[in-house]
Amino acid sequence: MTLVTLVADPWADYGLVDSGGGRKLERYGRFRFIRPDPQAMWAPASDRWEADGEFLPGADEDGGGRWDLSRDVPRGGWHMRWEELRFTAQNTAFRHLAFFPDMAPQWAWMRGQVAEGDEVLNLFGYTGVGTLALASRGAKLTHVDASKKSVEAGKANAFLSDMADRPIRWMVDDAAKFTAREVRRGRRYDGIFLDPPKFGRGPDGEVWRLEEGLPGLIADCRRLMDGDSKFLVLTVYAVRMSAIAIGEVLRQAMDGLGGTVEVGEMAVREEARGLLLPTAIFARWSK
Repeated sequence: MTLVTLVADPWADYGLVDSGGGRKLERYGRFRFIRPDPQAMWAPASDRWEADGEFLPGADEDGGGRWDLSRDVPRGGWHMRWEELRFTAQNTAFRHLAFFPDMAPQWAWMRGQVAEGDEVLNLFGYTGVGTLALASRGAKLTHVDASKKSVEAGKANAFLSDMADRPIRWMVDDAAKFTAREVRRGRRYDGIFLDPPKFGRGPDGEVWRLEEGLPGLIADCRRLMDGDSKFLVLTVYAVRMSAIAIGEVLRQAMDGLGGTVEVGEMAVREEARGLLLPTAIFARWSK
């Protein structure tokens, strides 16, 4: 395995402006927001942050809290752009903004792996920015998420990006159950990417716990791949887990297909000083 740090640099519509004191100041299009981040343990570059809103966390370290927003922030969201893609950002009850900007290096890397007509599976696909990033390169996507609201948001983002007619299967389903069914159907994919939560529930009340479910899910993903498959990307947020650990799960699962496994941290580069704020861990296989 190779250790790598993937860094998301600022782009026109997004940037990590400053961070420190357990918080971060980010720009999302024309708005700026403050959110808690316990890994920002250093002092901020400035002690005067001007923002359009702040997420105020609750007492539960695993969730809870509320947004304190100015009247100028549209409650229904606003449009943003990454490369040629357009999508809606919105202040969600889960403290994020309906997409994950630190995924940009993963989107760019996967776009370099696919060719027109490749079949790609996106599990826990959320609002579909990653799906659209690959569909824009001619790949055929299967997008799976247990939340009907998220899948509908993905379809709306496809419309915004003038990609509503692209070959994308939008599936409201439990990711683990869907993957197991695909195995039984004898399906195969050229690429798979997945961003499983540490805990979640499927549309029929199925319970997902990362530590229990991940090895079996990765094993099923391996059964959907063959010697012609190109990549598998796994990202994990908000868990007390090592990148090396999930890398070993992936390395063992992909044994026999050749290729290489990279593991490491994902981070966002701060605009004020250029320091890196870690956000997630990842493991990816490619051939």
